[in-house]
Amino acid sequence: MTDADADTDGGRPATAATDRQPRLSIAETGELATSVIENTEEVIVGSHDAIEHIVTAMLARGHVLLEDVPGVGKTMLARAIARSFESSFNRVQFTPDLLPSDVTGVNVFNQKTREFEFRSGPIFANVVLGDEINRAPPKTQSALLEAMEEQQVTVDGATHALADPFTVIATQNAVERNRTYELPLAEVDRFMKRLELGYPTPDDESAMLENVVGTHPIETLEPIASLDQLRAARERVAAITVAEPVREYVTRLANHTRERAQLGVSPRGSLSLLRAAQARAALDGREYVVPDDIQHEAVVTLAHRVRPVGESDETGRDVIRAALSSVRVE
Repeated sequence: MTDADADTDGGRPATAATDRQPRLSIAETGELATSVIENTEEVIVGSHDAIEHIVTAMLARGHVLLEDVPGVGKTMLARAIARSFESSFNRVQFTPDLLPSDVTGVNVFNQKTREFEFRSGPIFANVVLGDEINRAPPKTQSALLEAMEEQQVTVDGATHALADPFTVIATQNAVERNRTYELPLAEVDRFMKRLELGYPTPDDESAMLENVVGTHPIETLEPIASLDQLRAARERVAAITVAEPVREYVTRLANHTRERAQLGVSPRGSLSLLRAAQARAALDGREYVVPDDIQHEAVVTLAHRVRPVGESDETGRDVIRAALSSVRVE
């Protein structure tokens, strides 16, 4: 792992790397994803579904929000997946006093050249871990909006391209609500998936304790995929066929949430679901998306975008599950 820099291989201007980027078949793309999942499981025990969801989100050019109680391995999971690629990785610890410039970077006056120079912040990496993102105030959280949507940041009127590929994996403290800030809806909507790890089973916890006695496995975890391979896999996933009936099914699901909830799924959410389903199809070795892919990804991709009506005990997950039960597949 290396610290990110705007002008290194992690950055978008590296056209030479793009020119020699390998082309992957659908089978090779699925094998790559499986290898990364298995490599991550050398460190993280008992979280296969969560690892799978994060890897498919990366293939689908999405970002992931991990929300759960402290100490269940959210940060370690993000680190392990980042280490599985030969990528640049930066961690940002969000705190109440963190400033937007601490994330994006700042212009500094150079006394020798008598000019301002841009010093990039930790957002300039292939994989950025935003740890306890909801501890920072909304102004600082908003520093991620442009980065997550447009893969760039603007500082003092100048736009700077971020790394390619670029993925944000953020963790959120779900317990100390009186010491945290609620994430803005515009930011929540930019996360492709929201995941909860939960507590491990007794057997998984015992295996985890055995693994971390002595040297932690994260210290010896080796990358098994290059950035070129990840870029190629993303291109292959983006080319997977999504037929009109599948697109119409996603539209009907989204409309169902808009009619039933105070805030339904946005068009960005519908697009995220289709992209996640493409990655799911690739993981299964298919050149096309089927309704099962949509149903597999719907809850983790859509539920965090939904706000139920009034004071109801219903959750976003309930709304999405109801939609999956009632909306027809044609």
